[in-house]
Amino acid sequence: MIAARRIASVDALRGLAVAAMLLVNNPGDWGHVYAPLQHAAWHGFTPTDLIFPFFLFIVGVSAALALGPRVEGGAVPAPLCAAIVQRGLRIIALGLVLHALAWWLLNKPEFRVLGVLQRIGICFIAVGLVAVQLRARGQWVLLILLLVGYAALLQFASPTLEKVGSLNQRIDTAVLGRFAYEWNAATGVAFDPEGLLSTLGALATTVLGLLCGGLLRRDQPRAVLLTGVAAALVGWWWSTWLPWNKQLWTPSFALWTGGLAAVALAAAHVWIDRLGHRAIGRAFGLNAIGAYAGAWMCTLLLAATGWMAPLYGNVFGPLGAVVGPAGQSLAFAVAFVAVWAAIVWVLDKAGWYWKV
Repeated sequence: MIAARRIASVDALRGLAVAAMLLVNNPGDWGHVYAPLQHAAWHGFTPTDLIFPFFLFIVGVSAALALGPRVEGGAVPAPLCAAIVQRGLRIIALGLVLHALAWWLLNKPEFRVLGVLQRIGICFIAVGLVAVQLRARGQWVLLILLLVGYAALLQFASPTLEKVGSLNQRIDTAVLGRFAYEWNAATGVAFDPEGLLSTLGALATTVLGLLCGGLLRRDQPRAVLLTGVAAALVGWWWSTWLPWNKQLWTPSFALWTGGLAAVALAAAHVWIDRLGHRAIGRAFGLNAIGAYAGAWMCTLLLAATGWMAPLYGNVFGPLGAVVGPAGQSLAFAVAFVAVWAAIVWVLDKAGWYWKV
């Protein structure tokens, strides 16, 4: 196991990202959701599009805090790399198990291979190996190569940046086929928002987190802030011809969201670690993967047993008459997060932390 140096602000940001995941993933009624709580349909950006990039950014920060001292202390690389790969594979395996349960219990026509946990596991392995093998200068070079290389593929090797016909869609169709998130049996077209090529953009976000984690470990929050501002500005400028797109995880999107995550990290570090304010979300952060997987199982069982609709209608229905369908949906999502906040709070008080 890789035990990270615990910084309360990092745990809090990780936890807030997980809580936000639960909020937007469990609205009760997908037909009535406030616009900011939905992902952009294709090109564009909503607050919800920040959540996954924030989490992957924190994966990189945590890798810097956990591995940096060991590498600088002269630890043998091979055992560290083995531990990184093993843990990443466990995260990927957990994602596959959850998808298998959904496929079985909900009678889904196809099994999805990739997904959120699988992407986290892949990025965890990659950024962990980078942390062990490359120093800061090499990490910066890698980040630039990822951004420029992926941008070149999208702009010169992809026929279009629309979903159908894009290089991402063609690769997902050729490699994943019916095992992708979206599969059209009639046309044979597949696409996955956590697909193969877009992993390059997600990895860039994670490497940016690794670099900012190194700055934070050296007690340089101002450098983290300036890095974040610079990344966000470049991402905003780049979006004028390479649009923000979460499903493609375009380089402009990676820099924009990763930059905002760095600004949030710098602010949280000063607010929590230096000024001593409460680390809201920390309990979620200490049981991040467990809370995500547990919430997934909870939603899955409610849907598979047929309890979801009665629960939503009978308990939250009267509220809908007052606040409207979208307000009812939000109330369910908030209640769902509150239940899991209570669970992770109890686990934290008991000192129980589930590590994959």
